[in-house]
Amino acid sequence: MSFDKEMRDLYKDILGNYIQTQNEQILYQGQKLSRKSLENEISPEDIVSIHKEVIEEIYSDIPEKVLHSLDFLLEVMISYGLALREHQTLKNKQRELRSEIEVAANVQQTLLGTKVPASSTLEIGAISVPAKQMNGDYFHFVEEEHGGLSIAIADVIGKGIPAAMCMSMIKYAMDSLPDSRKNPSYVLENLNNIVERNVDPSMFITMFYGSYNPGTNLFDYASAGHEPGFYYDAKADSFEDLEAKGLVLGVDRHVKYLQYEQQLSKGDMIVLLTDGVTECRTEEGFIERLDIIKLIRKYMHLSPQEIVESVYKELEKLQHFQLRDDFTLIILKSLV
Repeated sequence: MSFDKEMRDLYKDILGNYIQTQNEQILYQGQKLSRKSLENEISPEDIVSIHKEVIEEIYSDIPEKVLHSLDFLLEVMISYGLALREHQTLKNKQRELRSEIEVAANVQQTLLGTKVPASSTLEIGAISVPAKQMNGDYFHFVEEEHGGLSIAIADVIGKGIPAAMCMSMIKYAMDSLPDSRKNPSYVLENLNNIVERNVDPSMFITMFYGSYNPGTNLFDYASAGHEPGFYYDAKADSFEDLEAKGLVLGVDRHVKYLQYEQQLSKGDMIVLLTDGVTECRTEEGFIERLDIIKLIRKYMHLSPQEIVESVYKELEKLQHFQLRDDFTLIILKSLV
């Protein structure tokens, strides 16, 4: 859009008055006219063109070299104006995209939200923090009959909206499994079949699935290429890796998953995590798994929820409050 006659005359009056007086109040009028020009989508080259026309009307004896300089400025502003409009278009699209991602993140949080269950035999702490708006990590608790509890923790090898969509699919696939057949190896084999048929081959999902039986105080589990957790033996006051072998989900539809078990006693802990915890990077490099154990030990006098929150705050501080990957940490502590 170009200047209409009213705005052109206004520009001429303001410019003429300012040349005569250099008054700050008149300069402020020019600033207001600039904002009005933006509202009317008047381009920078149009402003320069009007300026040249108006200055020639006010002063008929302007040196030709000055006029040539204004012609040069006009050409510069044409290119600048095109780049500015393209930049503004991209900014508008970016704002729209941010708004859409914010809505998607809120929907994801609602869809994947899980309640940490209350248990008379287990004390549970859980924290999951996305590095960006969309979370590529996922954890979910399923309360079983007779006080039993199942837990899934997963990590998509990929980020952003595609990862979030994968997690939504995993969640609903889990919900569709028959209640009578939710042992860990069965769960992973069925989810692997779904992922292999429905997820892009370039995207894989790691998952750990465990099931706790309060009657026997036994923790059964299986892993699909997921970051190994820890088992804390309270009697021996020692940590060991919760090792489990298994291929990541989505590679081979026919893969079988081994099932493992860990007997728990009072004070024992199961520590589950994603690689956003173990691959925390500081200025000195990646932290070691031993560093995670040291941090857990530092806060073992606290409740599991306070432990996971304290460990997160320490690691966040080490990364200068800039997470490089989604962070999920869960602790199950036996009370019997």
